[in-house]
Amino acid sequence: MTLSEELQWRGFYNQTTFDSPNALDEQQFTLYLGTDPSGDSLHVGHLAVYMMVRRFIDHGHAVVLLVGGGTGLIGDMRDTEERDLKPLDEIARNTLALKNQVETLFSGQSFELVDNYDWLKDVTIIPFLRDIGKLFTMNELTSREFYKARTGEGSTGLSYAEFTYTILQGYDYYHLHETKGVNLQIGGSDQWGNLLSGVELIRKKTGRTVHALSSPLVVNKSTGRKFGKSEGGAVWLDAARTSVYAFYQFWLNTDDESVVEYLKLFTLLSKQQIDEIIAEHTANQGLRIAQKALAREVTVLVHGDERTQGVINVTGVLFGASAFTDLSADDLSILAIEIPTVAMGVTISDALLAAGVVQSKGEVRRLIQNGGISVNSVKVNDDSIIGTVSLIKKGKNTFVLVK
Repeated sequence: MTLSEELQWRGFYNQTTFDSPNALDEQQFTLYLGTDPSGDSLHVGHLAVYMMVRRFIDHGHAVVLLVGGGTGLIGDMRDTEERDLKPLDEIARNTLALKNQVETLFSGQSFELVDNYDWLKDVTIIPFLRDIGKLFTMNELTSREFYKARTGEGSTGLSYAEFTYTILQGYDYYHLHETKGVNLQIGGSDQWGNLLSGVELIRKKTGRTVHALSSPLVVNKSTGRKFGKSEGGAVWLDAARTSVYAFYQFWLNTDDESVVEYLKLFTLLSKQQIDEIIAEHTANQGLRIAQKALAREVTVLVHGDERTQGVINVTGVLFGASAFTDLSADDLSILAIEIPTVAMGVTISDALLAAGVVQSKGEVRRLIQNGGISVNSVKVNDDSIIGTVSLIKKGKNTFVLVK
C-alpha cells in the first residue's frame, strides 16, 4: 500500500490541511510530533499517534520527535480546569524520562530527538510579541473549542499563561520549519487547534504552505471512555508504573468489538497478517487469537521480546495452560511482582496467612478438606510445610508464590 492508503486503512487519517490524501504519496515530508513532560512516562493513549509516525518512517519520510521541556513549564490547556504548575526539577526529570522512553520506542529507526526548551529559553518577550504575537488574532484564538470550554458560563476561567500555549506550539513549528525543514506536524485530534497555529504562523511569516494531520481519538467501544484507562487508572509504558504483566493483560482483555481496530492502530503487523489473524479468530473466538496477537505485538514493541515471553509464560501458569515448574528464574521474578510472595519453610496455612489471603488457619483447614487448595496444580490434603519454590492456589484465582 502507499502511505495514504495505509493510513486510511489503519484509521489514522483524520483532521488534515491536505486537499487530498494523495499528497502524502507525492512528496517527501519532514514531520514532527511533540509531547510535553507532564508525567515521567507516556501511556497507551499516546501510542496511536506514535504508531502513526512509525508509518511515515517506514515509508521513508524524515521525523523529528520533540519533548516539550519548554512548553511543559506552562502546560497545555485542559477542557476543565487550570493545570497546576509543576516544580522545575520535576519537569527536568520528566523530560529526561520521556527522551529515554521515546528513544526506546523508536529504537533502530531513523529520527531526530529535540527539546523545545533549547530555543524557548532564549525567547525575549518584546521581540516575541512584536514578531510572533502580532500574527495571531484574538478572533482566531477565541473561536477555538478549548477557549470556549474554559471561558463560557460556569467555567473555571483561563490564565494568560495557558492561553499563550497554542502560540508557543505554533512557534515550535515555525522554528523547526526554519531550522530543519519541517513541513508537517502530527498530533492527536485534541491538539488540532494547536497544530493549526503553526500552519498559520508559517504562512503569515514566510508565505509558505505547510501541513498538519491528526490521529483520531481512540475510544473504548465497550465503555465509551477515552482509550488508555484501566480499573486502576492510566496504563503506562514505564514498567515501574504499569508492570509488564499488567500491560500485557490490558491488551489481552480487549473486547471483540475493538480488537481489529487496535491491531491496525497499535501493531506493526501487515494487512495480510491481520487478515489471517482475524480469520482464525472468527473461526474460534473462544481461543482469543486476535487478543493474544495484539497483546504480544504491543508488549514486544514497548518492552522487548524477552520480557514479553516471560509474561506470556506467567500468564500460562496462572490460567492453567502450562506448568509452574516450567517457569525460569526471570519468569519467577515477574510473577513475584504480581502476586503475594512469602519465604520457603512455612506451612501452607502460614503462607496464606502471611500473604493476607485467608483470615485463619481454620479457614485453610476447611479449604483443604473441600479441595480448595493446590500446590503446583496438585490438590493438597494436609497443611504441609513448603520447602521448595512453589505456587499455592486458593480457589479459582488467588495465588501465593513461595520462594
